[in-house]
Amino acid sequence: QVQLVESGGGLVQAGGSLRLSCTVSRTIFSGETLNWYRQAPGKQREWVAGISSRGTTNYADSVKGRFTISRDAAKSTMYLQMNSLKPEDTAVYYCRLFPSWGQGTQVTVSS
Repeated sequence: QVQLVESGGGLVQAGGSLRLSCTVSRTIFSGETLNWYRQAPGKQREWVAGISSRGTTNYADSVKGRFTISRDAAKSTMYLQMNSLKPEDTAVYYCRLFPSWGQGTQVTVSS
């Protein structure tokens, strides 16, 4: 079972930035996609962004233009650079490599 460990969450004011990291316990295989999800209080978990083994990226409309997903294959680490943060971005952020989930990292954006 692959292990995923997120870090980098915290408290930031609206308009600020944070960078989340997700360290993966093994190499990403061809055809696999690493994803970020988030879950706000009282809401369902939602997909945020994904990056394929080839480096193709996709984003939810709600974060497009503000968030950037990237991956350092040598470090088996995925990142989520979050800029222009809004209070509605407040959530626990999870990384996902099917079928495994990380434990999550809290992001809180104050207004």
